[in-house]
Amino acid sequence: MYDDMLRWLSALDGVPQDPRYHPEGDALFHSLQVFERALADDPEPEVLAAALLHDIGKASAGRDHDVVGAELLVGWPDRVRWLVGHHLDLLRDPRRARRQWAGTLALRDLARLRRWDLAGRDPRARVREPEEAAAIVAEALAASS
Repeated sequence: MYDDMLRWLSALDGVPQDPRYHPEGDALFHSLQVFERALADDPEPEVLAAALLHDIGKASAGRDHDVVGAELLVGWPDRVRWLVGHHLDLLRDPRRARRQWAGTLALRDLARLRRWDLAGRDPRARVREPEEAAAIVAEALAASS
Protein backbone atom coordinates (compact mmCIF):
# COMPACT_ATOMS: atom_id res chain seq x y z
CA MET A 1 0.00 0.00 0.00
CA TYR A 2 2.69 2.49 1.05
CA ASP A 3 4.89 1.57 -1.92
CA ASP A 4 1.95 1.92 -4.31
CA MET A 5 1.17 5.38 -2.96
CA LEU A 6 4.77 6.48 -3.36
CA ARG A 7 4.92 5.15 -6.91
CA TRP A 8 1.69 6.93 -7.87
CA LEU A 9 2.68 10.18 -6.19
CA SER A 10 6.16 10.11 -7.75
CA ALA A 11 4.53 9.75 -11.16
CA LEU A 12 2.73 13.07 -10.52
CA ASP A 13 5.98 14.96 -9.96
CA GLY A 14 6.39 17.35 -12.88
CA VAL A 15 2.99 16.58 -14.43
CA PRO A 16 1.84 20.00 -15.65
CA GLN A 17 -1.61 21.39 -15.03
CA ASP A 18 -3.47 24.23 -16.71
CA PRO A 19 -2.24 27.36 -14.88
CA ARG A 20 -5.67 29.00 -15.26
CA TYR A 21 -7.08 26.46 -12.83
CA HIS A 22 -3.92 25.29 -11.09
CA PRO A 23 -1.55 28.19 -10.43
CA GLU A 24 0.19 26.07 -7.79
CA GLY A 25 2.10 24.04 -10.36
CA ASP A 26 2.39 20.33 -10.90
CA ALA A 27 -0.04 17.57 -9.96
CA LEU A 28 2.12 16.31 -7.07
CA PHE A 29 2.23 19.68 -5.31
CA HIS A 30 -1.51 20.02 -5.79
CA SER A 31 -2.21 16.53 -4.42
CA LEU A 32 -0.08 17.18 -1.35
CA GLN A 33 -1.95 20.44 -0.73
CA VAL A 34 -5.30 18.68 -0.97
CA PHE A 35 -3.99 16.09 1.50
CA GLU A 36 -2.94 18.86 3.92
CA ARG A 37 -6.39 20.47 3.71
CA ALA A 38 -8.03 17.13 4.38
CA LEU A 39 -5.68 16.28 7.24
CA ALA A 40 -6.59 19.56 8.96
CA ASP A 41 -10.26 18.49 8.88
CA ASP A 42 -9.44 15.06 10.41
CA PRO A 43 -11.59 12.93 8.08
CA GLU A 44 -12.01 9.19 8.13
CA PRO A 45 -8.94 7.29 6.84
CA GLU A 46 -10.60 6.35 3.53
CA VAL A 47 -11.49 9.97 2.81
CA LEU A 48 -7.97 11.08 3.73
CA ALA A 49 -6.57 8.49 1.32
CA ALA A 50 -8.88 9.74 -1.43
CA ALA A 51 -7.69 13.29 -0.84
CA LEU A 52 -4.06 12.28 -1.31
CA LEU A 53 -4.73 10.01 -4.27
CA HIS A 54 -7.57 11.80 -6.05
CA ASP A 55 -5.44 12.86 -9.02
CA ILE A 56 -3.15 9.82 -9.46
CA GLY A 57 -4.71 9.20 -12.85
CA LYS A 58 -3.23 12.47 -14.13
CA ALA A 59 0.12 10.75 -14.60
CA SER A 60 -1.31 8.92 -17.61
CA ALA A 61 -4.65 10.58 -18.43
CA GLY A 62 -6.05 14.06 -18.62
CA ARG A 63 -9.77 14.50 -18.74
CA ASP A 64 -10.52 10.94 -17.61
CA HIS A 65 -8.00 10.92 -14.78
CA ASP A 66 -10.78 10.18 -12.30
CA VAL A 67 -11.67 6.90 -14.02
CA VAL A 68 -8.02 5.95 -14.55
CA GLY A 69 -7.22 6.73 -10.92
CA ALA A 70 -10.05 4.52 -9.65
CA GLU A 71 -8.82 1.70 -11.90
CA LEU A 72 -5.38 1.92 -10.30
CA LEU A 73 -6.94 1.43 -6.87
CA VAL A 74 -8.13 -2.16 -7.38
CA GLY A 75 -7.88 -3.90 -4.01
CA TRP A 76 -8.20 -0.67 -2.02
CA PRO A 77 -11.23 0.08 0.15
CA ASP A 78 -14.36 0.68 -1.95
CA ARG A 79 -14.87 4.11 -0.44
CA VAL A 80 -11.42 5.28 -1.59
CA ARG A 81 -11.93 3.92 -5.12
CA TRP A 82 -15.41 5.43 -5.36
CA LEU A 83 -14.28 8.87 -4.21
CA VAL A 84 -11.33 8.95 -6.60
CA GLY A 85 -13.56 7.76 -9.44
CA HIS A 86 -16.25 10.33 -8.71
CA HIS A 87 -14.25 13.30 -7.43
CA LEU A 88 -15.13 15.34 -10.52
CA ASP A 89 -18.90 14.76 -10.31
CA LEU A 90 -19.53 18.05 -8.49
CA LEU A 91 -17.46 19.87 -11.10
CA ARG A 92 -18.82 18.28 -14.26
CA ASP A 93 -22.51 18.14 -13.36
CA PRO A 94 -23.17 19.45 -9.85
CA ARG A 95 -26.97 19.40 -10.13
CA ARG A 96 -27.04 15.81 -11.25
CA ALA A 97 -24.53 14.73 -8.58
CA ARG A 98 -26.42 16.50 -5.79
CA ARG A 99 -29.68 14.95 -6.95
CA GLN A 100 -28.19 11.48 -7.40
CA TRP A 101 -26.41 11.37 -4.05
CA ALA A 102 -28.81 13.57 -2.02
CA GLY A 103 -28.80 12.80 1.68
CA THR A 104 -25.95 10.29 1.48
CA LEU A 105 -22.56 10.02 3.09
CA ALA A 106 -21.19 9.84 -0.46
CA LEU A 107 -22.36 13.38 -1.22
CA ARG A 108 -20.92 14.67 2.03
CA ASP A 109 -17.59 13.03 1.20
CA LEU A 110 -17.63 14.37 -2.37
CA ALA A 111 -18.40 17.88 -1.15
CA ARG A 112 -15.51 17.80 1.31
CA LEU A 113 -13.14 16.42 -1.33
CA ARG A 114 -14.27 19.10 -3.79
CA ARG A 115 -13.71 21.83 -1.20
CA TRP A 116 -10.19 20.57 -0.44
CA ASP A 117 -9.47 20.16 -4.16
CA LEU A 118 -10.38 23.80 -4.80
CA ALA A 119 -8.34 24.96 -1.81
CA GLY A 120 -5.22 23.09 -2.95
CA ARG A 121 -4.09 25.75 -5.41
CA ASP A 122 -1.68 27.95 -3.49
CA PRO A 123 1.74 28.36 -5.16
CA ARG A 124 3.25 29.21 -1.75
CA ALA A 125 1.69 26.43 0.30
CA ARG A 126 3.75 24.34 2.66
CA VAL A 127 3.27 20.61 2.30
CA ARG A 128 4.76 17.40 3.64
CA GLU A 129 7.01 15.19 1.60
CA PRO A 130 5.21 12.41 -0.29
CA GLU A 131 6.82 9.78 1.94
CA GLU A 132 5.37 11.35 5.09
CA ALA A 133 1.92 11.83 3.56
CA ALA A 134 1.85 8.22 2.35
CA ALA A 135 2.97 6.98 5.78
CA ILE A 136 0.19 8.93 7.49
CA VAL A 137 -2.43 7.47 5.14
CA ALA A 138 -1.06 3.92 5.39
CA GLU A 139 -1.04 4.08 9.18
CA ALA A 140 -4.56 5.52 9.33
CA LEU A 141 -5.93 2.85 7.00
CA ALA A 142 -4.20 0.06 8.91
CA ALA A 143 -5.55 1.34 12.23
CA SER A 144 -9.09 1.48 10.86
CA SER A 145 -9.23 -2.07 9.54
